[in-house]
Amino acid sequence: ESELFGHERGAFTGAHAPHRGLFRAAHGGTLLLDEIGDAPLETQVKLLRVLQEREVVPVGGVEPVAVDVRVVAATHQELRRRVAEGRFREDLYYRIDVLPLHIPPLRERREDIAPLIHRFLAEFAPDRPLRVSEAALRRLEAYPWPGNVRELRNRVEMAVALAEGDLLGPEDFALEDPAATEAPGAEEEILPMREARARFDREYLVRVLRAARGNVTQAARLAGKHRTDFYALMKRYSLRRSDFC
Repeated sequence: ESELFGHERGAFTGAHAPHRGLFRAAHGGTLLLDEIGDAPLETQVKLLRVLQEREVVPVGGVEPVAVDVRVVAATHQELRRRVAEGRFREDLYYRIDVLPLHIPPLRERREDIAPLIHRFLAEFAPDRPLRVSEAALRRLEAYPWPGNVRELRNRVEMAVALAEGDLLGPEDFALEDPAATEAPGAEEEILPMREARARFDREYLVRVLRAARGNVTQAARLAGKHRTDFYALMKRYSLRRSDFC
């Protein structure tokens, strides 16, 4: 709430200075409220008041502050269902349901996948001439993308970080074969979850170490881990730096 509405000095422990909050910072402009469907009910009450009264009361304050903000709200939730479940306020739903815009999931607009990949490649590798192979593009377009654009962005970022050449193949994106996922064979091995997780972790560490050519500091950075923690993982899975130099 402090992030949205601001707070006064001394409003809570650590509030050593007043904070304007996002609504006041966006005064005269536009504020994006991402994933509004996951907002707690108590926050929804305050959001409704701001939208109706066009004013905010900072945490720890008593005087309302006028704000003039255009609000764009986004969510992956089905808000009508959450209203029926009592998890989203009906009055807030109708207050924000002014000009609804439905964006289909990525699996329903596969023609957007290639342009998005090029956009992300330009973002993550502006100085590298990386290209995506036809085989990789077919695999990417066939993948169901349960995480939508965020998942695609993360996959491209990982592929760029681990790429050894200029051409990205299917293996660089670590995607399962959709055919194998949708129609598993009768002989498919089902491992206990702990064993499957351990196998995945070890394969991931091997791949990162190969990409970093045994440089543990670089490998830890690629994996988003502290160097000490990365060393501990290497020890757990009996991986030696010398095997990747």
